[in-house]
Amino acid sequence: MAKAINWGIIGCGKVTEVKSGPAFNKVPGSKLVAVMRRNAEKARDYASRNNVPRWYDKAENLINDPEVNAVYVATPPSSHAQYAIMAMKAGKPVYVEKPMALNHSECEEMNRVSEQTGSPIFVAYYRRMLPGFVKVKELIDSGAIGTPVFFSINFFLPPYRDDYQPGLHWRVIPEISGGGYIFDLGSHQLDFIDYVLGPVAQVSSLAFNQGNLYRPEDFVSAGFRCPGAVAGNAVWSFNAPEHLRQDKIEISGDKGKIVFSCFDFSNIILTVGEETRYFENQRPAHVQQPLIEAVVSELQGKGKCPSTGISAARTSKLLDDIINGTIDTG
Repeated sequence: MAKAINWGIIGCGKVTEVKSGPAFNKVPGSKLVAVMRRNAEKARDYASRNNVPRWYDKAENLINDPEVNAVYVATPPSSHAQYAIMAMKAGKPVYVEKPMALNHSECEEMNRVSEQTGSPIFVAYYRRMLPGFVKVKELIDSGAIGTPVFFSINFFLPPYRDDYQPGLHWRVIPEISGGGYIFDLGSHQLDFIDYVLGPVAQVSSLAFNQGNLYRPEDFVSAGFRCPGAVAGNAVWSFNAPEHLRQDKIEISGDKGKIVFSCFDFSNIILTVGEETRYFENQRPAHVQQPLIEAVVSELQGKGKCPSTGISAARTSKLLDDIINGTIDTG
């Protein structure tokens, strides 16, 4: 791979404004050289505001740009597979937004193309590299809580304003997003459990629409079994009243437990016996920058990125299993 990683972004929408886009020019050996959006005026505006040399309104033009040697796909999930496969067949490594694709089947096809072409694929489960979450993994791996035995996820979120206007928000249109908000938000939590405890071996679930604000599920509960007989459960509600709002992950071992949030960046709490310690969980200015650094490092032959197409496909399979495994007897 060339020493300088020259990125092109397909889909320069909201997620690229702060979370990811600026990071490509802040990582050593990395540069953002082109952007694409189907709306030419919006593509031109993004390029102008962010000093990006070139803009396009067709993905194939960006992919075929000879200066672009790596592609970031930041469109909604329904087009991840199409654009990622196009880029990999052009010999260019890909960094894809999460969830990796619309479903696990598409993820498998993306990984097949990656293997056939030799073009690597990485996925934006950036919590695998955020400092606070790295600390959680370090605590678990070091035996701070002993042997892990149980985890729980409790995520209760009131409806968004857009939820009251059906069809307005693509994240609750399954043909575009894959399903309800669990695909957009819950995927981060499930992927991090995969990272720290290992791939889920068994899942049982209940998923249904409680609030009737949109078509897909807004309530999901699931039970899990991970390697080493680690058990877990999770409850997601995206139609919760404000007083129930909660963002909590708890991982317990035979000596202690760790409590932390996925989205709030509150302090990490480690409790062992009667002793409690707190660790800061800082939010970087650009939350994807540490993971982008890891991607660039691997492309330059200097390191390894922990979020790949293989790991992300497991999370997509788990999402499919949770939603598709529900039996409706009513």
